Amino acid sequence: MAGTDHRRESVEGGPAIILVEPQLGMNIGMAARAMANFGLSEMRIVAPRDGWPNIDASKAASGADWVIDGAKLYDTTAEAVADLHFVYATTARIRDMVKQVETPAEAVASIKHRLDLDQKSGILFGRERTGLTNDDIALADAILMAPVNPAFASLNLAQAVLLLGYEWFKLGPLSYGDGAPTGEALAETGLRMPGTRPATKGEVVGFFEHLERELDDSGFLRPPEKRPAMVRNIRNMFHRMAPTEQDIRTLRGVIASLVRQHLRPKPGGKP
Repeated sequence: MAGTDHRRESVEGGPAIILVEPQLGMNIGMAARAMANFGLSEMRIVAPRDGWPNIDASKAASGADWVIDGAKLYDTTAEAVADLHFVYATTARIRDMVKQVETPAEAVASIKHRLDLDQKSGILFGRERTGLTNDDIALADAILMAPVNPAFASLNLAQAVLLLGYEWFKLGPLSYGDGAPTGEALAETGLRMPGTRPATKGEVVGFFEHLERELDDSGFLRPPEKRPAMVRNIRNMFHRMAPTEQDIRTLRGVIASLVRQHLRPKPGGKP
């Protein structure tokens, strides 16, 4: 508890820290402590192995009770990111996916920019032994990789969260609104989206499921053993597009129109 001063105002906010299937309560608690050190307050936990709440997590948090008490529990990674507009996946391994790769410093600058525009971001952290699966990473918009010794690139869960939190805090969460550009000013130099907004992950996944159902029915996603890789590749392609809510509605309308046309009887009575 050394260095803790509850008389001072706590800094809170930042991206959602999403722990995917963590194995040990102690690791969850140490990750919460790292979050509290650097003003990150929103923890989301996907299917923790030892259940929730967890007494070991509370003990290891060393006073970061507000992070542990406020943690939200989810059954799947898709559910945990459904309300977010942009998601990073942390990994130390090069994956066979076409995705933007950013350092922690680059990622937090992007997250801050999106936060100023009222867009919610999250960062996925994987299982202690195996990290994130390819299916988890396929839900993300970009990969976050820290520059570490290539001969020993393994970070434990709390270290990874601490590294990200440090970069976030360096960006200046204490000075939000203290002479910083407004969201409107930032938007002038970025993508303008009049009349719409970035799609949430829930909306994007809903589109993916719609598209994949129709591709299954049409026989496109064959043979069966290649389907998982094909689905990930298609999802990553649309993630790189960074669709808006209007884009998703338009794409779903396109799919529905093509299906109706395919089912419409042709001259002579044959579909």
